[in-house]
Amino acid sequence: MNFPSPSSADAVVSVTSLSRRFGSKQALDDVTLHVPRGCVFGLVGENGAGKTTLIKHLLGLLKAETGRVQVFGQDPVADPVGVLSRVGYLSEYRDLPAWMRVDELLNYTRAFYAKWDSRYAEELREQFGLDPAQRVRTLSQGQQAKAGLLLALAFRPELLLLDEPSSGLDPVVRRDILEAIIRTVAEEGRTVFFSSHLLDEVERVSDQLAMIRDGRIVLCGRLDDIKQSHRQLVVRFEATLTVAPRFETALTLRGTGREWTILCQGERGRVVAEVHAAGASVLSEQTPSLDEIFVARTAERQLKPAA
Repeated sequence: MNFPSPSSADAVVSVTSLSRRFGSKQALDDVTLHVPRGCVFGLVGENGAGKTTLIKHLLGLLKAETGRVQVFGQDPVADPVGVLSRVGYLSEYRDLPAWMRVDELLNYTRAFYAKWDSRYAEELREQFGLDPAQRVRTLSQGQQAKAGLLLALAFRPELLLLDEPSSGLDPVVRRDILEAIIRTVAEEGRTVFFSSHLLDEVERVSDQLAMIRDGRIVLCGRLDDIKQSHRQLVVRFEATLTVAPRFETALTLRGTGREWTILCQGERGRVVAEVHAAGASVLSEQTPSLDEIFVARTAERQLKPAA
């Protein structure tokens, strides 16, 4: 089940029916999503799910085999300069020239961007605690991530693409990147699109998200709508059950005997009515975490989803 999303006409990023195959592997399978201006959009999935392949299409590094990709209404393959001049990008690999000093790195990168903001770059350098005389090769992994983010932000891009920006970083650096910086960019009316396999960070900062598994989008929409449409119930039957009960709204079901835990999707009234009709009562109810929803939606074997 997906939730209402902006049309392609309103979107900074618009991907429609995109598929991509590498040999026998289906890397992307009929992917459609639209990212509105000014939001933080999280793409979550396990390693190898297709996140990086999708971002490479947005950067124009890969051409769509089928379907369409547009960024700012343009094809990033047909017009790379027009698109990439408005996009900041940070990869999890952070491939920076190791021999340069930090100040040399900033001066070198500045030459590629007409809208480079030297004052803002210096503010970020001080905020990140980067020594201008230090060589890149001597920076810690967290410092290199901050240097890469500085380069991606200093020309004030309209769209910031982050591919696993917190990979291998300690919680303090993750917080700096995902809260202090990403939220600031979005509040200035710019857009952030970032991929991650870390569900907690996506849940903390995203306005909208998409879940991807084996190249397919399994859920997409506003974070609040997704969480409100899922609920986890503990139910009790009057008699001990010898086989698992069946619920049309259930995504996952576990338990034995009289007590069962259900993670379901649907209107609360429909879910509770279904529980009562099965001869059970609700003992407790809570909103599941994004991690629990993700596991339920991407499990290798899951129950029949709600209509």
